[in-house]
Order: sequence, then C-alpha cells, then structure tokens
Amino acid sequence: MNDAAAGKGSGNPSERNGGAAPDRVELSHRLAKIAERSQHLISDFLARQSDHRVTGMADPMAIGAAFFELTARMMADPTRLIEAQMALWNNYLTLWQRTTERLMGHEVEPVVEAAPDDRRFRDRAWSDNAVFDYIKQSYLLSARFIQEAVKEVGGLDEHTGRKVDFYTRQFVDAMAPSNYVLTNPEVLRAVNESGGENLVDGLHNLLDDLERGKGRLAISMTDMAAFKPGENVAATPGKVVYHNDLIQLIQYAPTTDSVHRRPLLIIPPWINKFYVLDLRPQNSFIRWAVSQGHTVFVISWVNPDERLSGKSFDDYMKEGPLAALDAMHDATGEKDANVIGYCLGGTLLSATLAYMTAKRDRRIKSATFFVTMVDFAEAGDLSVFIDEEQIHALE
Repeated sequence: MNDAAAGKGSGNPSERNGGAAPDRVELSHRLAKIAERSQHLISDFLARQSDHRVTGMADPMAIGAAFFELTARMMADPTRLIEAQMALWNNYLTLWQRTTERLMGHEVEPVVEAAPDDRRFRDRAWSDNAVFDYIKQSYLLSARFIQEAVKEVGGLDEHTGRKVDFYTRQFVDAMAPSNYVLTNPEVLRAVNESGGENLVDGLHNLLDDLERGKGRLAISMTDMAAFKPGENVAATPGKVVYHNDLIQLIQYAPTTDSVHRRPLLIIPPWINKFYVLDLRPQNSFIRWAVSQGHTVFVISWVNPDERLSGKSFDDYMKEGPLAALDAMHDATGEKDANVIGYCLGGTLLSATLAYMTAKRDRRIKSATFFVTMVDFAEAGDLSVFIDEEQIHALE
C-alpha cells in the first residue's frame, strides 16, 4: 500500500487545508485528472499485451508445478488435512463466542495474538475496537492454518518444499486486512480526517509508479529528487584516483594529524552505489573511518551495458579489488592494505582471498565482512529463485 493511502507522505490534513474541510471542487478536478491518466495507462497496457501474442501463461518459476505436487501430497493423506480444518473451525467458534461476549461488555482473552514485531497491527484500534480485533484474529487464525498445513505435508523434496513455503507466505501476507482500505482502521481514520484526500494521494502515487515503470509497477521507495550526491548524501570529500572498464577508485583523505600507515579498501556490492556507507554525516562509516586516521579507498562499480556483456566473475575480481590494490600502492606507496567487503562485495572478497592465497599474494593483512554470504549451501529464500526452470527461462 502506498504511504499516502495511510495518510503519510502528504503532511497533516489540517496543515494542508488549514483545518477546514477539503475543497470538493478541487477534489473532483484531481479525480478527473486521475481518470484521464488511468485511461492512457490502460490503453498502453492493452496495446502492449496484444503485440505479445501470448498463447499461454508462462510459469518460469515453476510455481504451478510446485503447488500441484503439494496438492497431490495433501490428497494422499486427507486425514491430516481434515484434522487441521476441524481445529481451525473450533478456533473460529471460540473467536465468535469471545467476540460476542466482548460486545456484551465482558473482558475476554484473545484466541490468537499477532507477533510483537508485527508492525501491521500496531495501531491500537486493532485491539481496542471489537470489530477490527475480530478481523485481525480471523486473519491470523487463517494464516496460521494455511502455513501449518503446508509445512506438515510430507514427501516433498527440499527445494519444492522451500518454494511452496515461500510463495504461501507471500499469499498469506497479501491477504492481510491491513492491505485493504475497508479493513484497516488506520487508513479509515486518515480518510475521515482528510476528507478522502489520502486516497487521492495514494492514487497519484500508484499512477506515478506505473508511469515510471512504463505500465509495470515500479514502486518508489523515496522521493527521487530529494537526494543529491555531494550535498545531502555522499558528502565526505573524495577524489577518483583510478578507473578501468569496471570501476572507479575513490580516495578519501584522513582528517587527523596522525595517519595509519596501512590504507583501507572498501568493496561494496555492484548492485549498490559507492556511497552506501556514506549516506549522511551522522551515520557515515566512511566519514567515521577518515576521522580515525584511515586513508580510505572505495570501489565504485560502473553500471554495465552491452559493452561489458563478455565480462566474467574473474574480470570483476581482477579489475575490481586486485586492480584497486595496485592503484592504492601507486597512490600511497604502501603495498599492504586492510579490506572490507560489503554484501556481494564480501562474497567477491572471499573469492579474491582464495585466489591470492593460491598465488602467494599476501597484500591483504585483514579482511572484514559486512552482511556477507560466503557459504551458499543454505542460501535461505534466495534458493527459491535458483533452479533449472528459472535458469532456463533467463537464458
């Protein structure tokens, strides 16, 4: 749900309207503009679909096959499913009974409660209002039933079981009452306070996201025009001292009188910008490091295009950290270095260390890993997206 639909990101309604009710004429004009934009988007979308000449629904992630196998396994042992359904029915009967008692003024214990870290139901109305409390508990009971029923099915291979569990969680989360206007007390409160302007703002956000993605939903996480590198992000002074096909190497000078002899190299993931560790002065790791007397070098990966389609993982290692170590030696005269690998940059660092060990290259004196996966034997939810069907679809 867009933040504006919950009354966020658009300011306080009373501040927008001076405490008065919204201008109905202006509201109707805005709705007319939304309808016009929507008509263009839908026309473009339908035109693109007719050009594709799709004869059937593609399933590159093999989701349908996984759930077909799940259903077959369930039907092979219907007793367990019936028992789970009876337990769910008994829980619903208890919920109805307790909700009735609460409406009659009695204190009752909830049948099921949301996890303490579940932010969807943190608004007090989910507990204080008997109707919304019933909606919440009804959803939680159903969600628990679905997830437990899927987990208890035996006979699935590990990969299929992981895939079914993952997509079941996505479905269950999508059905949460917090995602819908009429079953979300926080949104309804914002509708009342703003005279419906929050819904109009939400529609504007939706159309902006669709237009940005040329008909596909490209959800914006922030104001695209709010941040400018060198001003309110990436404000730590630095300069490019080396570049090749894959990287620019940025050097940050220490801000102390005494300086550590050995420089520090940071390898960020190539799916992030170089300033991922230099977002704001208050929490910039790079600014902190130079204030501790470190000469910091950061790799900035280029945005690849078709010219780099022949580059391999080996090239990223040789033209990335290995080339950076050579350039740092040229810039400082110091051969050794301390190195930090962040996320996928850490995975690259671990492979580079293995390569350097084989080559008896001992220039890296310490290696630090930030949120890095090295052993991919248990890749968690990532493994849901890695199987032969999906690799074939990508190819």
